[in-house]
Amino acid sequence: MKLRIFIITCLLSIFINAQKTNSAISTPVAEEYFGTKVVDDYRNLENLDDPQTINWMKSQTAYTNSVLDLIPKKNYYLEKRLELDKRQGYSVSNLNITSNNKYFYLKKKGDEKAYKLYYRDTFSGKEELLYDPVMYKKSNGESHAFVINYISPSWDGNKIAISMSEKGNELANLIIMDVKTKYIHPEVITNTAPAGFDGIKWIDDNSGFLYVAFSTTDPKSKDFYKNTRTVLYKIGTDPKDAIDVFSAKNNPDLNIADNQYPMILSFNLDQQYYIGMIVDYQSYRKTYMIKKKDLLEGKKNWEPLSDPGDKAKSFDALKNEVVFLSGYNSSFNRLCKTNITHPDFKNSEVLVSEKKDEIIKNYEITNDGIYYTTTKNGVEAKLYLYKNGKDISIELPFPSGNVSLESIGTHFSDIWITCSGWANEEQRFKYDIKTNTFKPENLTPITEYPEFKDVVVNEINVKVRDGESVPVSLIYNKNLKKDGKNMMLIDSYGSYGVSYTPFFAKMYLLWVNQGGMVAVAHVRGGGEKGEQWRLAGRKETKPNTWRDLIDCTEYLINEKYTSKDKVAIWGASAGGITVGRAMTEKPDLFKAVVAEVGSLNTIREEATPNGQPKEFGSVKDPKEFKALLEMDAYHHITKGVKYPATFITGGINDQRVTVWEPVKFAAKLMAADSSNNPILLKIDFEGGHAGNVPVAQRYANLGDMFAFAFWQLGHPDYQPKENVKK
Repeated sequence: MKLRIFIITCLLSIFINAQKTNSAISTPVAEEYFGTKVVDDYRNLENLDDPQTINWMKSQTAYTNSVLDLIPKKNYYLEKRLELDKRQGYSVSNLNITSNNKYFYLKKKGDEKAYKLYYRDTFSGKEELLYDPVMYKKSNGESHAFVINYISPSWDGNKIAISMSEKGNELANLIIMDVKTKYIHPEVITNTAPAGFDGIKWIDDNSGFLYVAFSTTDPKSKDFYKNTRTVLYKIGTDPKDAIDVFSAKNNPDLNIADNQYPMILSFNLDQQYYIGMIVDYQSYRKTYMIKKKDLLEGKKNWEPLSDPGDKAKSFDALKNEVVFLSGYNSSFNRLCKTNITHPDFKNSEVLVSEKKDEIIKNYEITNDGIYYTTTKNGVEAKLYLYKNGKDISIELPFPSGNVSLESIGTHFSDIWITCSGWANEEQRFKYDIKTNTFKPENLTPITEYPEFKDVVVNEINVKVRDGESVPVSLIYNKNLKKDGKNMMLIDSYGSYGVSYTPFFAKMYLLWVNQGGMVAVAHVRGGGEKGEQWRLAGRKETKPNTWRDLIDCTEYLINEKYTSKDKVAIWGASAGGITVGRAMTEKPDLFKAVVAEVGSLNTIREEATPNGQPKEFGSVKDPKEFKALLEMDAYHHITKGVKYPATFITGGINDQRVTVWEPVKFAAKLMAADSSNNPILLKIDFEGGHAGNVPVAQRYANLGDMFAFAFWQLGHPDYQPKENVKK
């Protein structure tokens, strides 16, 4: 055994040395910000038109694949996920129900690569295939691997808009289908991103819809997300003639900045007004309203509705009132209402008062009252009904970490509740208020997973260095021993006020089933404990995010759940800040790090299409520059330090985190690291920001990360083969 380990170690050392001889070319650029000199060693790698950059990315990806191919169970995760899909039979997503009870949804059978669009008239009606994305061809007649990423039926269910993207690109092509005849209208709206911009809103007479349009179609342009417009498209017209109804250009009196997104919120048929919101990644935003009739007639008489200082969000306009969630003078939030024509958000009528330790997450207005859900620490959900001035608690069908609501309008009693948890398969129920019962109404078959029967979930709180209590979700086998030998995967995010809510996490369960343990650290910067939790991990307070992760890791080690040589941390997207700075601040604390499409070079993000100065800061402001530099993992890599084994991924079509961020980080880490730990870079040349790809591709990418982590944590089934060819 010792000889075998020695041989493998030698061969891997040869591989690592071979990789270092293929180091990236460094062309340093020095800049000064408010008296601070910053040297960017790999600025040249930002040029994605440079063949040397692309070739280096390709060679590193090929090298990474060659290393991962040595791992015996490298394909285990992919094969197991596909096997579980087949066992389930099929899966369903993007369910839309019209007020006349027509069901539209995406469905994928276990052996299929992508979701198809289906329809049925009422829940018990006969299922009918409407559209297979493989049918879609570009204007030049070429067929590509498109996936449907969004659907939106008209109010009457007679038409449906279908959005499709390819190779992970968030930009999509939008087609319109007549449901009864399956006729596809010849007009194609290209380069849209409805799934990421609050979708499509059909106007009341079903003759067209509103959507967000971009000022440029070049996804690599720095101005890609700037000067967006909400436009009105009428069915049958040329998409180029879509009418601008809400934008900086169309409404100069509203003083909309070029990096803000003017969009119209979802509405109901009986609503008299459209509510327009100026989106800028803040929790509370400036909103306006306009009569529907006025906007459709081309008028521009938007009236102010709310200011950020009102701390109002999640609006639902009724005839004369607007219902909303209020954070004004509230640690968490309250459900309130005010007059829509003379609003006073700060002195509004309180329907549901602030609840201790519970945040109101979402609500739906029905004919019977207002159903709403709450969450404690982002992981414990409850359901209530506000009716006739009373607040009624409704017992859920089973304890749930996450609950979502669906309804079809304020004049209907129909309400659906979907419950899920880390180890509970998602189930959907229709609630009957008369009998206080839940009737299962699942479009997806309930499947038995006996291999997960011994998995348990424990929600704990970890006191960190400043005395704050950080929620941590622990997922493990009930027979786990606290002996410090458990292979621990710690997942964390902590940005934009996003709560990491429980879902039926097969990826975690498969990790546990192979002898590992999972922890989800709900670090500051997320929304698990309200607005103050978010603000405590943003800009100048951002260090709390990665230090929470460090402190949670140390707690789990001290409590003998694991040990330093058995810990892998994983962060995706903005979670790259979390894991990138945790590993550069405490490199000896972790055995392995997985940075998936990670934000790793924050002082350069304003140079990317999706730079977020409102969330992270701007280099144009001296205080915010210091905060950005502090959270920049790339600039905290130090020459000669022994860093943990690191797996870094990027997507060539990523429009959220430009691919050169992880590429630069990988290049600098390889040059600086003094350990013999592998540093692997893998670029998905057929993908983007992880999503909008065929499921097998997504599973394979996840499988690579898991195989790498298990390899580094010493799982015996994931140790490379000894018959390596030099």
